[in-house]
Amino acid sequence: MEKPREILIHQSCNRPNLLLGCDRELVLLAALFSAMLIFALVTWWGVVAGIVLWIVAVAVLSRMGKADPMLRQVYVRHVRYRPFYPAKSGLFTRSVSTPRRWR
Repeated sequence: MEKPREILIHQSCNRPNLLLGCDRELVLLAALFSAMLIFALVTWWGVVAGIVLWIVAVAVLSRMGKADPMLRQVYVRHVRYRPFYPAKSGLFTRSVSTPRRWR
């Protein structure tokens, strides 16, 4: 019997897009908020607050990215499906119909 065909997939093709070890879009959003804070307040404490916000956001997001790089996508899907999969179970619970916007 012949061996099944194998296709090599390079590791870089299968990795999530991370920036500074975090989800790319969330890091850029945190950078945008920090820059908005710095340029809107234009004081020394506004600059300090913007830099502190940036450092804290990158630290939190990098821990989140280390735990699960796809965590943001999973959460967004969870919120979108929440009406369809309610957190109720049991023999006598009422079944939920499909939301109108999904049809």
